[in-house]
Amino acid sequence: MSEKNDQGVILLVATVASFFVPYLTSSITVALPAIGSEFSLDAVSLGWVVSSYVLSTAISIVPLGRVADIYGRKRLFLAGIGILTVSSLLASFAWDMASLIAFRVIQGVGGAMIFTTSVAIVTAVYPPDRRGWALGITLASVYGGLSIGPFLGGVLTGFLGWRSVFLVVVPLGILVFLLTCRRIHEEWADAGGAKFDAPGSMLYGVALFGVMYGLTLVPSPESVIWMGLGGAMLAAFFWWESHSRSPVFDIRVFRHNLAFTCSNLAALINYAATYAIAFLLSLYFQYTRGMSPEAAGLILVAQPVVQVIFSPLAGRLSDRIEPRVVASIGMALTAAGLFIFAFLAADTPIWFIAAVLILLGLGYGFFSSPNTNAIMSSVGREFYGAASSMVATMRSIGQLTSIAIAMMIFSLVMGRVQVTPEVYPLFLISVRDIFLVLGILSVAGVAASYARGKIR
Repeated sequence: MSEKNDQGVILLVATVASFFVPYLTSSITVALPAIGSEFSLDAVSLGWVVSSYVLSTAISIVPLGRVADIYGRKRLFLAGIGILTVSSLLASFAWDMASLIAFRVIQGVGGAMIFTTSVAIVTAVYPPDRRGWALGITLASVYGGLSIGPFLGGVLTGFLGWRSVFLVVVPLGILVFLLTCRRIHEEWADAGGAKFDAPGSMLYGVALFGVMYGLTLVPSPESVIWMGLGGAMLAAFFWWESHSRSPVFDIRVFRHNLAFTCSNLAALINYAATYAIAFLLSLYFQYTRGMSPEAAGLILVAQPVVQVIFSPLAGRLSDRIEPRVVASIGMALTAAGLFIFAFLAADTPIWFIAAVLILLGLGYGFFSSPNTNAIMSSVGREFYGAASSMVATMRSIGQLTSIAIAMMIFSLVMGRVQVTPEVYPLFLISVRDIFLVLGILSVAGVAASYARGKIR
């Protein structure tokens, strides 16, 4: 097989896998009212159906990224496909909230294996002059999964029930697994023979869980305890990693590397500011506007159409000019869209909402691939694994932060009650407040994006 064909197969496999992993986070948002009705859940509990997957992914990414460096990225990629496929099948048979969340946690581990390997593999096989384009294709698939997911989830939920949202992943997972086994023969294990840092991995997991779980408990006094514990464990993690001979995450990639640090911060803010959009609008369309799941999903698809088109183009553009310029413009467009949604009303025209979603899709497309290109291009080959893990970590922590912000504001404004017609006015106030907070957050993201300096 020629090098060109090797690249093509790897890009295809990474693109398909990069689609259905985020699909599992976004498609479920449209199915939440149906799940809530079957299991009698309030808005905050419904948030856990989404965030359990994302939290599991976030905790697993950094340790599993190191495992991939030691034992092989292809090997871990295959394991992730297998785990995700089986757990999706099991989730379709969930009998209560606890079982559904348990299977979602397992899905998150499989998703982490895929996220932490796919970008690193694509980066390793494509030269710098074509890397932005390849990453643009892969990230278009990621954003496509995040954004088309509500449409597919709505159609599946409306016609086949919410359990079909998980079942559709099973044949795709089997296909990617077989294609990877038969067509990709190379292995990537840049740290083969090194020891795995178990203590560092445990500190990292406890730190992340403490901070994120504490955030979801605000304004309860328990939130301070959990976030304090998480902060202390995070400090201990960085101390341990700076002294470890074989760290689970090599913090040297941050030292004297402003581009890498600011690009990751910008990615974190971008996901924190945007991930809850589909979650909020899905509930808004079905509760406030009384739409069916498939109708809500059809409107939400307006954004990914623009996004999927422009993400590869923006990636290619970032191969020629400074990524910070392209990415910062994208973040500014996103901020504009979020501030517009802060004025959402019960009778806002549907065409206007679709137009704002198109604006957000343009912002996503112009930010994502140039920013990832900047991250991966700002480190040497020996740090590709760590950099890829950090890309995926920023995505997961940002997504979780976005949902946590939404859950926190719902708790403050509405309380932990089921969303019924009596609380629709408070629900709409909550949604507007959340969009305002996310818009302010994205303004900070513009500053972080532009502050990274020049890559070339």
